Amino acid sequence: MSESTGSDVKAVPVVAAGTPVPPDGLAKPPKDRVRVPFWDNARFLCVLLVVIGHGIQRQTIDSNIALAVYLLFYAFHMPAFAIISGYFTKSGPPTNRAMKRVLTDILLPYFIMETIWTVVKWLVEGEADVNPTRPSWTLWFLLALGIFRLVLPYLALLRWPLLWAIALSVGVGYLDNVDNTFSLSRTIGILPFFVLGWKLNEWKLVERWRFAERAVWWVRGAAVATFAVWGGVVWAFIALWREIDLRYWFFYDRPYDGLGSDQWFAGLIRLGVIALAVLLSFAFFALVPRSSNPLTAFGQSTMYVYLLHSFVLYPIRESSVLRGENSDWVSLLSMILASTGIAIVLSSSWVRRIFRPLIEPRPSFLFLDPDDGSAKPHRTDPTGARRPRRSAGISGSDR
Repeated sequence: MSESTGSDVKAVPVVAAGTPVPPDGLAKPPKDRVRVPFWDNARFLCVLLVVIGHGIQRQTIDSNIALAVYLLFYAFHMPAFAIISGYFTKSGPPTNRAMKRVLTDILLPYFIMETIWTVVKWLVEGEADVNPTRPSWTLWFLLALGIFRLVLPYLALLRWPLLWAIALSVGVGYLDNVDNTFSLSRTIGILPFFVLGWKLNEWKLVERWRFAERAVWWVRGAAVATFAVWGGVVWAFIALWREIDLRYWFFYDRPYDGLGSDQWFAGLIRLGVIALAVLLSFAFFALVPRSSNPLTAFGQSTMYVYLLHSFVLYPIRESSVLRGENSDWVSLLSMILASTGIAIVLSSSWVRRIFRPLIEPRPSFLFLDPDDGSAKPHRTDPTGARRPRRSAGISGSDR
């Protein structure tokens, strides 16, 4: 309290230490950051394609229609997922808290889920291959995210980091000794997409697209045409794609000679596959709704859907229900609808509450300094998905 002296004196509010004060001496309250629905929509649609792809995979063995649908989006859906993850990753030197989050958000869930998978396969198949260096089914992407975060600060120090990432992706295909141990072959294979996502954030291209109005209709028209052309190519040459096992080129996990192409120009094929994935990813992003819709909230639970859907699909895949006579277009459509329902259910809040100890473990006892906030529940997952604050109903920013 101060007495009035008769002069027009402005009271200066007290601010917390470390809070920047404007030149006029008045501390302005921080503005609530606005959530960007575009990213939630994109995340959910990407993980939905993952679930659908795994759901119809067995049907592709007997059905050309299923294989065509499979190839239509398998050419880009994981690259698009990597682009989104890269967009929300920082390239600066990691802080202690950031390094701890690699352990709590990526490595620990990986070992938990890998252990569960080992037990499940032992119970169902009668054999247990206890080998955490070779990730089970979908778990490769968790390891990839961890490796991406470790590698990006070094790539960011170089000129043309995107070109270096492309060179690594193309070059690793010539090396037979780089396999799926710790998911290295696949991780290096899709590294360009992660780096591209990080560069998109630097270039602010997505921000410009979000606020563009006049260009929306023709860009989306071009995106629809792009998918139409790709779909036509897939269907017109479906016999060829089946013969050469084109789908394995989209996995980025095998050396070129393992894909039946041991010629010197095999790297050019991968370069073409990368270019196709980028083109289709951009077309996909152009078609993603930019405003809130009933599916937007589901994009906040990406990792839950990604890590849990395989347990739901596993008994279906191991049975013969998706083979032979059950591979017609009616069964295909039914499986697509069922996969959509699985993705929606696994995005629910009650699933998060039940499985949070597995997907988002917070073992404070592991760290020397557990009081830096790393052991507390996080609002973001490794893909950048951000859930709103429970208190006051304030939504966070997805940049």
